[in-house]
Amino acid sequence: MAARPTATTPGLRAREMNLYRRYFDLVAAGTKTIEVRVQYPNLRRLAAGDYIRFVCGRDDALTRVKRVARYGSFEELLDTEGPDKVNPASPRDQQLANIRRIYGPEKEALGVLAIEIELVTGPTT
Repeated sequence: MAARPTATTPGLRAREMNLYRRYFDLVAAGTKTIEVRVQYPNLRRLAAGDYIRFVCGRDDALTRVKRVARYGSFEELLDTEGPDKVNPASPRDQQLANIRRIYGPEKEALGVLAIEIELVTGPTT
């Protein structure tokens, strides 16, 4: 049986992304399966099979990208993907308000990404 990759597996290349604690805990529990990001140039090549290490303080959780979908707005993303996959602990309208507090209209205009993830390892400290 092959060993599962961990956050410290030698040779594993993982993109690192910071998350607020409330979102990190959902990712680490495996209940947040869609991460929302703005389509910055450094994320344009993100693809299925890539790894992302989410970091919050001294904690991290390794995930694998299952799919990346591009949308023109956060509303379109939430309506298509379903708010329960983005944040199962918050209603859609609250999620939209929270996302727009993080990313202003000029960032949303770049396009938005729904990054479907699966947890590879739980949080480590």
